[in-house]
Amino acid sequence: MHGLSRLGTGSNRSVSPSPPSSPRFRHGRYKNFAGGGGGVGRGGKQSAANKIVFVLISTVFRRKGVLLFAPLLYISGMLLYMGLLGFDVVSLKNAVVVVHRRSPPGSVYRSPQLFQKLWPHMEAESNATHNALMTAWNLKMHQGWKPCVNSIISKTGFSELPKSNGFLIIEANGGLNQQRLSICDAVVVAWLLNATLVIPIFHLNSVWRDSRAVRIAPFSNRLAYSVPSNVQGVRCLSNFQALRFAEPIRTLADKMVERMVMNSSHSGGKYVSVHLRFETDMVAFSCCEYDGGEEEKREMDIARERSWRGKFRRRGRVIRPGANRMDGKCPLTPLEVGLMLRGMGFNNNTSVFVAAGNIYKAEKYMAPLKQMFPLLETKNTLTTPEELAPFKGHSSRLAALDYTVCLHSEVFVTTQGGNFPHFLMGHRRYLFGGHAKTIKPDKRKLALLFDSPHIRWETFRRQMKDMLRHSDVKGGELKKPSGSVYTFPMPDCMCKQTEAAANESSLSF
Repeated sequence: MHGLSRLGTGSNRSVSPSPPSSPRFRHGRYKNFAGGGGGVGRGGKQSAANKIVFVLISTVFRRKGVLLFAPLLYISGMLLYMGLLGFDVVSLKNAVVVVHRRSPPGSVYRSPQLFQKLWPHMEAESNATHNALMTAWNLKMHQGWKPCVNSIISKTGFSELPKSNGFLIIEANGGLNQQRLSICDAVVVAWLLNATLVIPIFHLNSVWRDSRAVRIAPFSNRLAYSVPSNVQGVRCLSNFQALRFAEPIRTLADKMVERMVMNSSHSGGKYVSVHLRFETDMVAFSCCEYDGGEEEKREMDIARERSWRGKFRRRGRVIRPGANRMDGKCPLTPLEVGLMLRGMGFNNNTSVFVAAGNIYKAEKYMAPLKQMFPLLETKNTLTTPEELAPFKGHSSRLAALDYTVCLHSEVFVTTQGGNFPHFLMGHRRYLFGGHAKTIKPDKRKLALLFDSPHIRWETFRRQMKDMLRHSDVKGGELKKPSGSVYTFPMPDCMCKQTEAAANESSLSF
């Protein structure tokens, strides 16, 4: 017999018989599952839909409910893809797949394994005659720029110093280049106010009892980046022309540059400088993990508590070292910098100067970099103890020495950002015809490559050379509206060669 739909019980309504019910659905709540609806047209559509549903469900049960696992399979596949489960296939034995859990990408510092794999290939190329140091920059592809000092002076609108309206004193805080920024911007403010800028105070608190001393403390980032061109001109003059390090700093810094050039005589006096940010505090702040195990974690916890007092222990704060590394936020280790440079084609005859503070576990982490680049120098090896003694304990003075040696290198490598590399890149653009001659690596891409210990040397080298070419292209970048003239001096501080010549000839009459 065929069951009738409960919807069609009215005395004046026609009803459509339901299709035969499956024996699997005669009990429980499924016994009326395939009932038809009222009305011929609607009932036909519902009948067809019911048949399709019936066939699908019957198929699922005939195949032992395999399709019920489809959502689970999909979710598992996505987790595997994103690396949250991360299983690696180990082997296939007796038709049984043996797997093991792999750590999420970036959660393990695998660069040492990569170095062990690639080192034989580096050794094989140790005596190669070609060195990327000689061909790193394709200057022909960049339009030549030239500092147009006379043009900048004319934009300021003054030919002689007017009578001062009073005095301006500032307090420059922060590190070397933060103070540099404060001083240059203060010169602009003093010019706008027609005031006399008094020698800035560095981290001192002096109360001037004079109704004419406007005192601004602290004075960092007080002036917008986007200002009229004549204001930018004063910034340019202050930073690139007028500001000088003190005489003792300049004297020793110049000696250090001369010694680096002498040590690099086999490469025409050219050398590479690296700004390495792998100090204890930098590693601690990044919340990245390396290969020091529990001892490293304990030391980093102490360093974080000493410098930031509970900031990293606040409720709800989650630290994901692996995610930080894959996002390019981990400081590059000396080993990783060496791998990158050797992959780019800088051979072991390259003279390298490392600008850095106190490297975390320097003896351990600097060893592989020295192995890849034996001609490696720091301010400690490039000077005598007697020469460096007056600078010890003064971080800004030591940074000034590093700054000068990096400024005159053929290639500058920045690894972590900050004011030091930003000012250096701008200063180098100003000196080198608009080109920063700076390697600014893609740290996200590096993280992926360093996390692949089985990568072939040819593949790794090709990726590094592409990164070097990208740095070459970006070296001549112009300032955007929101950019800093201290990093991008074109076009506010520099003119193209033809424009510079025209400006100088017009000003000579």
